[in-house]
Amino acid sequence: MHIYVNGRNIEITEAIKAYVKEKIGKVTNHYDQIQGIEVVLSVIKNPSASGKHVAEVTCKMNTGVVRCEEAADSMYESIDLLADKLVRQVAKFKDKSLGSDKSSIRLDIKEEAEAVEE
Repeated sequence: MHIYVNGRNIEITEAIKAYVKEKIGKVTNHYDQIQGIEVVLSVIKNPSASGKHVAEVTCKMNTGVVRCEEAADSMYESIDLLADKLVRQVAKFKDKSLGSDKSSIRLDIKEEAEAVEE
């Protein structure tokens, strides 16, 4: 699994790149079907804008794509918020994809009850 880090209106230093790989790389502990993660860090140059540091991530998996975006006053804060959001969304995606082929417990109990009554 590769983590690609790109920047818009910002020069990506080795410290920022290492921090992104450390934080975003934790998502692989939750789901092993991730093929690649692309992170785009950008800075809004407008002085009146709030949340000038924006972090976006696109997580490509075998069965779909998860994308999220966060903005904050510092780049490290936006990366932290983004990592938390990505973990939540990947866990939700995993539950949906793994849960779709499972049968419902309620339906199994009703079928057993009907079989016993007959």
